Parts: sequence; structure tokens; C-alpha cells
Amino acid sequence: MEKLSLIQPLLLILGLLLSVTIASPQSKRAKPRARDLGIPFDGAPGRFNAITDVAGVEVGQVTLISGEGKLVPGKGPVRTGVTAVLTRGKDSTDQVFGAWFTLNGNGEMTGTTWVEESGFIEGPIMITNTHSVGTVRDAVIAWQMKKQGKTFQPWSLPIVAETWDGFLNDINGFHIKAEHVAQALDQAASGSVAEGNSGGGTGMVVHQFKGGTGTSSRRFDVEGSSYTVGVLVQANYGGRSGLTIAGVPVGREITDLMPKEVPADTGSIIVVVATDAPLLPHQLKRVVKRAALGIGKNGGIGGNSSGDIFIAFSTANAGAGKQSGFATLKMLPNDSINPIFAATVQATEEAIINALIAAETMTGINGNTVYAIPHDRLQQAMKKYNRLN
Repeated sequence: MEKLSLIQPLLLILGLLLSVTIASPQSKRAKPRARDLGIPFDGAPGRFNAITDVAGVEVGQVTLISGEGKLVPGKGPVRTGVTAVLTRGKDSTDQVFGAWFTLNGNGEMTGTTWVEESGFIEGPIMITNTHSVGTVRDAVIAWQMKKQGKTFQPWSLPIVAETWDGFLNDINGFHIKAEHVAQALDQAASGSVAEGNSGGGTGMVVHQFKGGTGTSSRRFDVEGSSYTVGVLVQANYGGRSGLTIAGVPVGREITDLMPKEVPADTGSIIVVVATDAPLLPHQLKRVVKRAALGIGKNGGIGGNSSGDIFIAFSTANAGAGKQSGFATLKMLPNDSINPIFAATVQATEEAIINALIAAETMTGINGNTVYAIPHDRLQQAMKKYNRLN
């Protein structure tokens, strides 16, 4: 009897330990990602499968969700936010080589004239809603002066991109304030990145499902060294019929759950591509164009009302932007660049699907509702075409 009384508490403790071990992975991972559902992708992701797998890159986001019911301009409902990508982290003032490209130009990314001219990106890359670009731009300059005491030049030309969230959000209420921008920048960090209804992607729609923020990365070897490409997207584009996931015509398999009165090509997509591979601006210009192929694999066509604008940077060649003296630079040969092209296509494709998978059904202004893609039906469609891992 005494032995049994000792064994019972031990069994109880063992049971509790087992239950904690089983539950802990779910508690750490709030939302499933595309690979968790068995969707197959080419290439090998980094540790976090995120843009932050490129060493030094940090991401910060502020999400604003409040109010319900009828639109009252200036009051809500509010479904918006801001996302910050810091190329070398918030404590660095070192520039990076960069390049940008537009697939369809019905959108905005400020600061790109100087990127094109100089080949450098100075400061953070910001993404928000269409009518908050000016506020975010000015707030970045104020943050730089407060945080770092200076801008890269005596003047500043911040990079701020946008997509339109006016189907769900009181976009003319101008709810993004300078303090939200500073908060996104101050809390930027490496590691996992919140996806779906987060940051600038909060109120976005992709292929007429709920869209938003998504990220992915790829590891690859070139010239005897290992490198990473990381991608972050703010996905807000496309019609349902074209939606393709890992080669499966999902948009033709799931034809219901459509939002009302949303034209098929309304919206945009911003793509940020980061790499630690030593590339010069003219090479990054070639890389950044490949983001369009990743969008195309998922069924995007760069519709007339879509702002499909991309920017890429390399964290290699630290100190290249110094104001005097010669800079010693490294670059990969053009004949070795194909693995980076492939990684960019693959990471862009998966980042968009990660945004789609993480997003949750959202109701915004005037009761407008955009539905999350149903995970079970998506898996059924993948299985039907023998594409479910």
C-alpha cells in the first residue's frame, strides 16, 4: 500500500510533465504557417523562415484595431497599422546598397528616386496604408533625429510604401500617428515576425481572401559560402480565380467566401527583399525584379489598379556609404547569381502564402467582411492534386 501511495504521485507528476511538453509548441506558435499545413515549397528556409534570417535585419510592427459598425470618418472602425524594416538594426547608421523596381505603378514608395540615383538605402523601410504615407515619412525623420541625432545627409528621403486598406479601414481618418511610427521602430527586433492581420497588413485583402503581412527566407550556397535571402510582403492584390498555391488552382476550388463589392484587381503588393550576399546596386536591380515571378506563381498579374512595388538591399559591404576615402567592396560574379534569383522567387511565393494562411477573418467599416482562407478546405484541394506533404 505504501509503494502504491508513492507511485501515484509520481505518475501524476509524469502526466503533468507530458502534457506540458505536448502543449508548449502550440503555446509558442500562435498561428500556423503554410508549411505547417503541408504545403510544399522549393528551397531551404532559414531558422525563422523570415526576412530576419538575414543577420542584422529587424522588423517592428504596430497594429491598430478598434470600433465596429458604420463608417464615421475620423472615428472608425480602424483596421490598419505600420511595419518597419531596419536594414542593419535600429542602432546602426550605416547605409546599404539597394535597388527598387515597379511591376505596376498604381502605388507609392517614397525615396526611390535617390535609391535609383545613388544605389544606397538610407534608414528604415516603412509600409503602411495609402493615406498615411506622409505621416509615416515625417515621423521617420523625427525618429532619426531623436534616436540617432542626425540623418544620413543634412536632409532625409525616407522610404515609405503603401497598399490600400479602405475596404475595411477608415482610411480617411488618418489614424496612424507619429507615435505609432516611433513605436514600430523602437520595438523592431530579429526573430519571428507576426504575419497576417499585423502592422501595415492589418486591413489588407489578397486574392479576395484576407491578406496582410507575410515573410519567408531561403538559404543557399554560392562560390563556396552560404548566404540568405529574406522576403517580407504586404499582400493586398489579386482576384480569386487566379489564386494558385504550389501549382494547385485553389481559386477555382474555393469559389465562395467572397467579399462583397471588391473588384478583382483592387489593391497592391509591396515586397522587401534582403540578402547578406555581396551584391552591388546593379545586381540588386536584377534580383528585385525576380519578386514579380514569385507573385506570378501565386496568380498575380499586376492588375491595372495595383501598385506592385519592390525594393531589395544587401547587408554586405559594411561602410560602403562613408562620405570620404575609398571603399573596398566585394561582389559575387554575375555568373553565380542564379541561386539568388531562385531564392528570391521562392521566398516571395511563400511569404505571400504565409500572409494568407496567418490572416484571420476580419469585419471592418460598414460591416464589410473579408474571410480567411479555410485551412481544411485548402488542404483538401492540395490533396486532390496530390500536392499535400
